[in-house]
Amino acid sequence: MSKTLYPIHPVMLVDDEEAWLRSFGLVLRSNGITNIVSLQDSRKVMDMLEDREVSALVLDLTMPHLSGEELLPQIKETYPHIPVIIITGLDLVDKAVQCMKYGAFDYYTKVTEEERLLSGVRKAIDIGLLRTENKSLKEHFLEDKLEHPEVFEHIITHNKKMRSIFQYCEAIAQTGEPVLITGETGSGKELIARALHELSARKGSFVPVNVAGLDETMFTDTLFGHKKGAYTGADQSREGLVEKAAGGSLFLDEIGDLSPASQVKLLRLLQEREYLPLGSDIPKRTDCRMIFATHRSIESLQQAADFRKDLFYRLRAHHIELPPLRQRLDDLPLLVDHFMRETAKKMNKKPPAFPKELISLLKTYNFPGNIRELQHLILEALSKHTSRTLSMDSFKEYIYQRNPQQETDLESIKTQGRTPFSDLENLPSMKEVGYYLALEALQRADGNQTIAAEMLGITRQALNWRLKQVDK
Repeated sequence: MSKTLYPIHPVMLVDDEEAWLRSFGLVLRSNGITNIVSLQDSRKVMDMLEDREVSALVLDLTMPHLSGEELLPQIKETYPHIPVIIITGLDLVDKAVQCMKYGAFDYYTKVTEEERLLSGVRKAIDIGLLRTENKSLKEHFLEDKLEHPEVFEHIITHNKKMRSIFQYCEAIAQTGEPVLITGETGSGKELIARALHELSARKGSFVPVNVAGLDETMFTDTLFGHKKGAYTGADQSREGLVEKAAGGSLFLDEIGDLSPASQVKLLRLLQEREYLPLGSDIPKRTDCRMIFATHRSIESLQQAADFRKDLFYRLRAHHIELPPLRQRLDDLPLLVDHFMRETAKKMNKKPPAFPKELISLLKTYNFPGNIRELQHLILEALSKHTSRTLSMDSFKEYIYQRNPQQETDLESIKTQGRTPFSDLENLPSMKEVGYYLALEALQRADGNQTIAAEMLGITRQALNWRLKQVDK
């Protein structure tokens, strides 16, 4: 099993008592906090902080040479982003409170509050991660740069919103916190998840699993595995996908379809980093990064009591929402060219030229299936292609038969008796209606008169005639 340390930057323990450093270090490691640096000589703290980043610092108040009370102001002045926890004896609480005024994150008594101290270290790690992420986000967005553009080369885009998402991915990739990716079907959620894994530089594998349709038993067996004899037919033990993702990333797709019982088990995995294989009462720990995706609205599911509120807030430590294709139509020329070449190569064909009107035609469609639908549409067109220039017939047939917006509008008029003119106080003349309808079609067709005329079911000459009527 890969021994990925957590957190990425170590927790520093500073105390002159070697026995306490050893015992509390064991407590932290047994609770999943494995990246620890211990220091007995407080005089070396500032030099060590200069050489390495730390997630949090636990500082004893009374030490020889340089006390925690003296050291704290130096740390906070030079490294204000590091959360510092003060530990003290029972009779020094007043001094510890004074340290809070100097900027300490919290204080605990060394002997009696070990469990609370453990909880405090976890909180300090979370705060430290947030501060690091905020700094990274500012650097990425203010400088508008990508450190690793090669990671995103499989995502075809030059859209500004997508570039912002790439920058956000770079900023959060190494934090280890859960990420929720939302977006419509076919918008590229798994591609973003794979990019996050690659950016994290984790040595373990990227393990994807679609959890839609898994009942509680299947969910547990798939993710957590089982012991030999756990159920009829379990002739040997089997490791689950969580174990296969050790030191790497576990990607759970369609998380919005999880049953309530499975949600409870997932919450335990997120909070405690522990899970129970089927048939076992001995918990196992995991160090994998967890990434989730869904095309459904988790907020709506949570409000309808179909998704646990505590799980909802826990799994979206970071949230990435991918725009649908209809919101990034500027990517259509790139995507069409890419899929043309890719599909032609698979078919052992030469990539055909396509009419310039094709992009204008595609922009009139809202693509409910997003990029995946565009890819299938190009595959269908190329499978019928025989001439030098790609025919637009299959595209026209597909789009004109499947425009759900037009069907919805007509159905609304039939059932509700409302039209686009229902809220107008004064009705436009027929001449004006024809003009504005022709103008709207022309805008949706990206200025292409042939496509605009076909949308309205009229000739190009008739379209031009309507555009000139209001001027007369």
